[in-house]
Amino acid sequence: MTETKETADVNYENNDKKNESDSIADNIANILSKSVENAIEQYRKIREGNDKVLTEKEIAEIDKECEIIRNREIITKDLQHERVEIISKDDRVLIGPITLTRFEKARIMGARALQLSLGAPVFIKIPKNATTSLEIAMEELKQRVIPIVIKRTLPNQDYQNIPLNKFQ
Repeated sequence: MTETKETADVNYENNDKKNESDSIADNIANILSKSVENAIEQYRKIREGNDKVLTEKEIAEIDKECEIIRNREIITKDLQHERVEIISKDDRVLIGPITLTRFEKARIMGARALQLSLGAPVFIKIPKNATTSLEIAMEELKQRVIPIVIKRTLPNQDYQNIPLNKFQ
């Protein structure tokens, strides 16, 4: 193939892609405008009612509200939310209750009891009445000496890391 023929083929391909993307954009614009007009039509039906006779002032108000709806910005692409760590300036608990939940307590005690049973060092003086690693873990939790951080997450994936000693 000659160089000019290859260049022409590339130009045709680029033009086809442009035409295709333009037609897609036009289709989306048509769908959105139809959607807006349907919404305005439904809004008018609701506001006007079935048996109600409207004054000119009420009709003008409805027309004004419909124009506001027509001129609203339409969001066509939902942007992905970036996860953010929520940091408190004064070390307060901002997500959830200010005390540990029963689920967090159970998770901490279970994890710490497992660590102790596998030979991890104890952070407190072992009480005389403690016979199991779970009882030692409970006492460590009560004294807030376990170096564990609780991660609380919001539905939008924002989170706060809270050290155990910040809870009441």
